[in-house]
Amino acid sequence: MSDIEWDLPTPYTLSLTVHETDVDRLGHANNVVYVRWLEDISWAHIESLGMTWELQLREGRAMAITRTEIDYLGSALAGDNLILGTWLVDYDGRIRSARRFQLVRCSDQRTIARAISRHACIDLKTQRPARIPQSIKTIMEGALVRGDID
Repeated sequence: MSDIEWDLPTPYTLSLTVHETDVDRLGHANNVVYVRWLEDISWAHIESLGMTWELQLREGRAMAITRTEIDYLGSALAGDNLILGTWLVDYDGRIRSARRFQLVRCSDQRTIARAISRHACIDLKTQRPARIPQSIKTIMEGALVRGDID
């Protein structure tokens, strides 16, 4: 992993293997699988920071995805080992945040996908936008890596 040219410093990473069940009719990992991987690493990352689901339930707030953009730059085939990196790259201090992703194929260190997801804090009861509570705000501010989000 040390030879990977990450887009930003110190990514939170998740190792992945493309399984036969991930592959579609075209012979490569289906785009739905990429979305699942983004979701998996996002939850793992925030949990590692202390923004556990229990904390979010206690606060009655959570970050909901409002938009995801993925650029597919290469194929992932069954058996491929991948490393997915993520960073929290934007946070307005109130409601919105964004995170970037970079997916690298281990065999050749090639970036095969880049993505960005945008989020809004919601009240878990009303499902409407709500201010981020201080406990979550502190965690997000500590994890922020400044990077271009476009």
